[in-house]
Amino acid sequence: MDLPEALSGITTPLVTPFEDGSSQIDEDAFTDLIDHLLEAGIDGVFPCGTTGEFASLSREEHSRVVELAVEHVDGEVPVLAGAAATSVHDAVAHAETAAELGADAAVLTPPYFHTANAPEGNQRFLKQVADRSPLPILLYNIPVCTGQRIEPETLAAVATHENVIGIKDSSGDLEYFLSVLRNTPDEFLMLQGYDALLVPALRMGADGGVNALSNVAPEEYAELYETAHTERGEELQDAIAPLFDACGSYGFGPATKTALEYRGVIPSDAVRPPLVEVPEDGRAAIGESVDGLVESGD
Repeated sequence: MDLPEALSGITTPLVTPFEDGSSQIDEDAFTDLIDHLLEAGIDGVFPCGTTGEFASLSREEHSRVVELAVEHVDGEVPVLAGAAATSVHDAVAHAETAAELGADAAVLTPPYFHTANAPEGNQRFLKQVADRSPLPILLYNIPVCTGQRIEPETLAAVATHENVIGIKDSSGDLEYFLSVLRNTPDEFLMLQGYDALLVPALRMGADGGVNALSNVAPEEYAELYETAHTERGEELQDAIAPLFDACGSYGFGPATKTALEYRGVIPSDAVRPPLVEVPEDGRAAIGESVDGLVESGD
């Protein structure tokens, strides 16, 4: 599989559905979600990311979610498995398990909590994982969760590594995104992870997006990718805004699950601590936002 070509589109960071009241993974709901995405033309799936509550999964659950995704996708689109960890050893272990399960790439953040005391620290961390990973590595910049960004000079240094294929940038900083775009090789994949910046990023040269709300409205996201350089793309970007704002208020995992439950894709919006479900006074607004987004695609 030519990963850069396959990922030039929209990849969905999958939610991990839980059974209401038990907090067990709802495997049927998870595979139903994947069907919902594949039927809509999504270009890739990303289990065990931020929206998938990877940090609240046990090691066994983490592996099972990746396994389910690989089995159900059955080679139709790439599977990018989350490999975020605070140590090189654990990140490599996640990548090794993902490879054994048949995933196509691993997604790696810089370490969180124990952050680098100099940019060289992250460079060493990322390079050591890439050196040992049996899978290609997609880097993941999400400073709100890791406590620091991957500095542009760090990216420039690791972008030429033969096992590093690109980056998902969820910083929300378009200037940063463009700086990385200018200072990395043309073949380095640039994927926009901040939904509100998807059209601007695509117009400036991004290869695609990895967007939480594509769980909810995959048809609209697929169309947005195809029409990003037109007025229609702007209309779809505007239609995403209210639901994106709700994610900012309630968290991407909880808000995305509430929207999916509203659409009837999953039966429950249950999340695990420390996350909490969207309060009742937020559900109606999310429903209205979903309706507006879906209607924009009609």
